[in-house]
Amino acid sequence: MNGTAAAAGAASCRFAHYFVVCGVDTETGLEPDDGAGEGFEQSPIRRSFKSKVLVHYPENTGRNPFNKDAVNMLCMPRGLSFCTQADRLDPQFHSFTIAFDDGTRSYGFVHTFYEEVTSPQIITAMQTLYQMHHVEHHSSSSASSPSSSSSASSPSTSSMDSLASSLDESDAESLAGVSGCLGCAGSFDPARDTLYVSKALCLVTQLPFLQASRQFLAQLHQAVTSQTAPPLPLESYVHNILYEVPLPPPGRSLRFHGVQGPIMCQRPGPGELSLGEYPLGEAFSLLGVDNMVKLLTCALLETQVLLYSQDYQRLMTVAEGITTLLFPFQWQHIYLPIVSTPLHHLLDAPVPFLMGIHRRDGAQRSSLYLPHEANLCFVDIDNHCVEAPEDLPLFPDQTELIQELSEVLLHFGLPPQGGVITQPSTTTTSSLSPHLSSLVLEDLMEDRRNGNLGGEELAVLERLQALARRCGGGKMSEGEKTLGHVFGEEEEELKAAKLNIQLREVFASRFAAMFGRYEEFVIHSALDLDSWLSNREGTFSFDKGSFLSVQPATHLHFLSRFLETSIFTSFVDGKVISRWADREPLQLLFDSRLERERLYDTGEEHSHVAPYRKCTTLFESAQTIERRLLKADHTAIHPHLLDMRIGQGRHHPGYFPKLQADVLAQAQNTNKWSGRVTASRWSEPKRSMVTDHSGVDNEPRQKHMFIRKSLCQSKLLDPSPQAITQTHREFVDGLLSECRLKTKRMLMERMGKESVELGQGEANITGLQENTLIHGLCDLLERTWGHGLQLKQGKSALWSHLLHYQAAHGKMEAPAESPASNCSGQRTFEDGTLPLRGSLIQDMRFIQTMSEGLSEVGLARAWIHLALEKKMLSQHLKELLTYQELLRQLYKPHAFLLCEEEREQFLFHLLSLNTVDYLCFTRVFTSICIPYRVVIIPMKKLSIAMTTVNPWVCVSGELGDSGVRQIPKNTQEIFFQCKNLGRLSTLQLGQENSGLLAKCLIDCVMVYNEITGHTYKFPCGRWLGKGVGDGSLERVLIGHLVTPGAEEDAGRWTGTPPELASPSQSVRTVLGSLGSRSRMLAVEVQEDMREAANNLVKHFHKPEQERGNLTVLLCGEGGLVFSLEKFLLHGFKSNRLFQRNVFVWDFVEKAVVSMETADQMGDLHGSTLTKGPPCDSLCQYVNAINSSPRNIGKEGKFQLFVCLGIRDRLLSQWLPLLAECPLTTRTYEEAALLRDRAAVHSLSRILHTLNEFSITLETALVKGVDL
Repeated sequence: MNGTAAAAGAASCRFAHYFVVCGVDTETGLEPDDGAGEGFEQSPIRRSFKSKVLVHYPENTGRNPFNKDAVNMLCMPRGLSFCTQADRLDPQFHSFTIAFDDGTRSYGFVHTFYEEVTSPQIITAMQTLYQMHHVEHHSSSSASSPSSSSSASSPSTSSMDSLASSLDESDAESLAGVSGCLGCAGSFDPARDTLYVSKALCLVTQLPFLQASRQFLAQLHQAVTSQTAPPLPLESYVHNILYEVPLPPPGRSLRFHGVQGPIMCQRPGPGELSLGEYPLGEAFSLLGVDNMVKLLTCALLETQVLLYSQDYQRLMTVAEGITTLLFPFQWQHIYLPIVSTPLHHLLDAPVPFLMGIHRRDGAQRSSLYLPHEANLCFVDIDNHCVEAPEDLPLFPDQTELIQELSEVLLHFGLPPQGGVITQPSTTTTSSLSPHLSSLVLEDLMEDRRNGNLGGEELAVLERLQALARRCGGGKMSEGEKTLGHVFGEEEEELKAAKLNIQLREVFASRFAAMFGRYEEFVIHSALDLDSWLSNREGTFSFDKGSFLSVQPATHLHFLSRFLETSIFTSFVDGKVISRWADREPLQLLFDSRLERERLYDTGEEHSHVAPYRKCTTLFESAQTIERRLLKADHTAIHPHLLDMRIGQGRHHPGYFPKLQADVLAQAQNTNKWSGRVTASRWSEPKRSMVTDHSGVDNEPRQKHMFIRKSLCQSKLLDPSPQAITQTHREFVDGLLSECRLKTKRMLMERMGKESVELGQGEANITGLQENTLIHGLCDLLERTWGHGLQLKQGKSALWSHLLHYQAAHGKMEAPAESPASNCSGQRTFEDGTLPLRGSLIQDMRFIQTMSEGLSEVGLARAWIHLALEKKMLSQHLKELLTYQELLRQLYKPHAFLLCEEEREQFLFHLLSLNTVDYLCFTRVFTSICIPYRVVIIPMKKLSIAMTTVNPWVCVSGELGDSGVRQIPKNTQEIFFQCKNLGRLSTLQLGQENSGLLAKCLIDCVMVYNEITGHTYKFPCGRWLGKGVGDGSLERVLIGHLVTPGAEEDAGRWTGTPPELASPSQSVRTVLGSLGSRSRMLAVEVQEDMREAANNLVKHFHKPEQERGNLTVLLCGEGGLVFSLEKFLLHGFKSNRLFQRNVFVWDFVEKAVVSMETADQMGDLHGSTLTKGPPCDSLCQYVNAINSSPRNIGKEGKFQLFVCLGIRDRLLSQWLPLLAECPLTTRTYEEAALLRDRAAVHSLSRILHTLNEFSITLETALVKGVDL
């Protein structure tokens, strides 16, 4: 056991874990690669065949077990490739990464080259396949009947001998034509052609040492192709890289030796960004700055990202570039930059992913079948194009960020617009170190690396070499270059490394600016780790509302969505867990940078408009990298002779030899080298230092790793049917879990203030966050409907299903009437409410008629919004899923929608959303036309028949008003269509007939939205007509939303309390009797007044997205107008000046007349009233209201008086004037509040506090008054 542990520990600090060779297995022969998706019409020499891992050393390491199938698939994603001498035989380079279940990764670097086939069996099999292909191609092209082409299918057996015997004798004549097409593309004749097959050399490392690994493999291959044998057997170099080259210590550089020259690698120190050698300059050159920022935004918001390119290394370069730019955050989902054809079922994955697929020659984007496109970011790297999802928000300060990145690129000579065809990353010739024939030159080369040579010596050496060539020194051998060329390559490497770190620093600086104060909003609610884990789903770890409230408005769209991602959640979870366990290295680094930033904090960051601050560490970070790369801090042991059997390691130019396994299976510590090997152990880093990307390796981190990882990463690379079934089973479980968490989050967010008061929710719940959560629900439904989909129309999987359902039902059912023609004839219940309306098909038809120019994805989202607002989402989806025959046509057996138990639970979670009220459709689709129906409900016992009245209505909402709508004679309702009014707030009700008989006591007015099913009730409880009540011919009513068909339950609100409505008749009756109640409690009146003013103050202190309806707070029951009316009615002498009814407006009118009279008579009566602007404005406003052409009655005039006074900041000045008026002593009892100086002064001060707010009144309130 101790030996095994020691071996594992040694492996963890080695540069490389495995050396692998993949290629053709001559013993098993050729096996067609069925998963490659290639047709038999293709020439055999252009087809793919299965490759095998021929050898790998060592057999296994403790922490990183060797996954043979995965490594083989990623080393040769297209399988074996054959070619002849007529094709290009350039070596190619690509890399890959394998993720493990604990979150760690290992990297593979692959050098692929072509080797001549020497096996007679393979050559014969290829010849046979070609002859069969030619016969079939010839017969199918010359035959006129379809039957002749039916035999064109070739058996896919691995026995090539049987293929030859299966040729019919009658095809002999056709074979004569084989020689006729020799020399054309894809032809093969062993007599004339040399057959080559691909072979891959791979190095697997735990850190992404891209440049060093590429150089080592290229030098190894160059030694194979060279005519002269290398100084040592190849085993020596492989053994050296596997067992004797350690990881560089953090913050240091290391030099080790390849076959033909020294190789440098370096590792960042503790305070620097983690190792990232993939060339960001190439990624930016391919896509451009704008597209890279767009792609990063998609990754941060966890959309599905699909990369597409002919070049495997480009896929890795862009994928690794994006993930390194995410610092301090980490990608939490499927990460497969190279997805070979057998793994294409993963494109079905209903979860966020970052994957890359290979573009075949001549393939087009349109030829790809992608089940998920609603939330897909498709990146066509070769065509420099990024197709982002709809409604993608801008990255914060995007313009300034692009400008800063462009400046960095221009400084390094790269154009920021992208579209540059960089040197193909597949060729490795540029990375070859020179074959220096002189040991002196090699030593000088090393001196130059260590900074021991000056510029003059280098120039002299360059001139000497050039002179030797001119003097007939002969041609340079293949791969040999001038020193200037070599140094130029080194300069390019250094330049790329400096550009990498500067681009990464720019993004790190941006995230530091955006989340510099994130720790202040982390909620530490648990006492210990176990209690936090057990209540993980029910607690909030981050105060999102408060965080968003201090952000610039332009950042909110992006940030509100980013805060809901797993990327951010896991980041915050790491911060919470750090109270009980070590912090992850990335988070530790980020926090330490924030500490440093705060030293230079000037306080501007607290402002909503903090200026953009450029990164200040660009030069410093580039200098650090340059110092390490120009001078090696440490040198590893040189390769040396091993204890090998005689006859091994013989050099055959062009052929990679069969390595001696026993010397490579484990480290060799012979006496001759043991001292040096031991000396190299100084560099063994501590365990925690090695895990740059995987986090701190301790027990709590391992125990709770499930918090971040939900999928079994190792199973993703297994193409076996059992593993695929298990993977899709995990997808199904994941979707169900995500639905449960999303609906729970939406409920907690929407439940409102009750949960906040109980300490279970977040303050500052904004409409923006609600929209974000609904957007997340739409995304979840699209991904759910896309899982296992095999037949789709357009980009939206959900809308495609709805269209199929609509088409199927169109054949069986007669077309239903449109909502516009249907609702006017519907019957109502006695209370005026409508029966439940709107089927799935009706809602679809309405969405299709919306003139919004929506895409399929937009139509699906509109349908979801409408169903959610109608509380019909679960019911509609259940109806959609009951059509089993259609489901089986559209979906594969593993699809989520065909898993009955999970599907029912999914619908149950969606059903829970019916307990809260949403206006998501009404508030998002503001420009559509909505049909409304208005019903006037009179008090039947007290009113004269409605036939004598000629009423009209004007409905107003958040988005506008309907205009005056005349109700047809002898009816009590009207149906009309108009532009979406939003949430309804006021309704003007009036009549044009001013005759004495034209009067009616109105109970309420009901307004129905025929699309969303919402019902609004506008209580009235007053007369409409001349000579009754206050003589009003027009009333402004305040409404509230009630549950459709349940008027009696209108007060029992599920989510938030109902808004206050117009004061009802019963309230008015109480007010009317207040004048005769001399003992009315003054304390209650004053308390109501303070409460009304306090509600207004709270309204304006909320973020704008949260504010409710201001008109309700002013004119509704318990509003400012109602409270002030009670104040002015307190202690009123009812039957002395006025006869039957008591109206405050009568007193205000008489008070103004008294003031004007006193002013004209020159204050003859000695009034104590102070003349001045307040008095003038009071008289002006009252006279203007009285001269208004509207017949709004005395109550309406007083309401208008208060609203105008509070809007123009005059009400607090008018109240003392009314109190000091001589009329007041005659009109009010001595105990009245208006005659109490302290009460008047207190009320005046309360009203004065409202002067700091800018109040905008609805048009319905002030129409007809020009002030």
